[in-house]
Amino acid sequence: MGHSHSHHGDGHGHHDHSHAISADADRRYLYIALGLLLALMGVEIVVGTLVHSLALIADAGHMLTDAGSIALALVAMRLASRPATGRLTFGLKRSEMLSAQANGITLIVLSVWFVVEGFMRLVSPPPVDGLFVGIVALVGVVFNLTATMALSKANRESLNVEGSFQHILTDLFAFLATAIAGFAIWWTGWHRLDAVAALIVAGLMLKTGIGLVLESGRVFLEAAPAGLHPETLGAAIRDVPGVLGVEDLHIWEVTSGMACLSGDILVGTHADCHAIRRAVQTMLHDHYRIKHSTLQADHVSEDPAHIGTRESADDSCVFSGGYR
Repeated sequence: MGHSHSHHGDGHGHHDHSHAISADADRRYLYIALGLLLALMGVEIVVGTLVHSLALIADAGHMLTDAGSIALALVAMRLASRPATGRLTFGLKRSEMLSAQANGITLIVLSVWFVVEGFMRLVSPPPVDGLFVGIVALVGVVFNLTATMALSKANRESLNVEGSFQHILTDLFAFLATAIAGFAIWWTGWHRLDAVAALIVAGLMLKTGIGLVLESGRVFLEAAPAGLHPETLGAAIRDVPGVLGVEDLHIWEVTSGMACLSGDILVGTHADCHAIRRAVQTMLHDHYRIKHSTLQADHVSEDPAHIGTRESADDSCVFSGGYR
């Protein structure tokens, strides 16, 4: 946010061009990560089934949602970039939230299944080839680090890309737990360690899943964006010179990184409502990164006897600020 914003025609073209380049780069990094994850997932399912390792299959289950989140992020990117048409005045930008929610629910369901299966295996553990498990899990760590590096280069402001990144990071811990368990089984012959590792992975999956469902749910419920409290914003607007008060303030997110605000600002009878409204929108844009704000300026009496009394309805001015 350090550079100055131009609100003229030439400024827009430049910004759009740089964003298009970053979107293409994001897609390429996401495709690389997706390819790596699918290859590793296949190996894990085959080896996990052959050597009876629930920990490896649990890792593969977690990776299925990683791959799913990246695939959905790619689809959501494509949908979200479509222009707003017809009834969809915001375009398909919220498809990203739907995908994040589907992802979170899948993780929660799978984690419950792994917990049940893990406890059953604690009671009667099947024999597990620990050396195989340890080796495959170590290969997983290498693949995982490569995929994480690819994703870290993509734009993580998107909840989907950030979700994928957090998943893969969680997977890294899951792989390490599985590798330790595998080598420990090989060394000690204590087969229950596989179930213990699977339960650790299930716990990580549950935590990530609940986080994604809550985060996307917050957006669907039109709550204020994380880190932006309406009271703080109301106080900041009231601090703008010329603003006497703020009413009917609403702030919500269309999708991650796209905050919108609407409200009434009260100004004096003879105040320049246009200049005050511009000052408020500039402050919201520069300090809080709110690019879409719709403000109604109401002229009110400053006379102590009639403080807050609105002037005639004709003196109400509505303006929308489109910082693109």
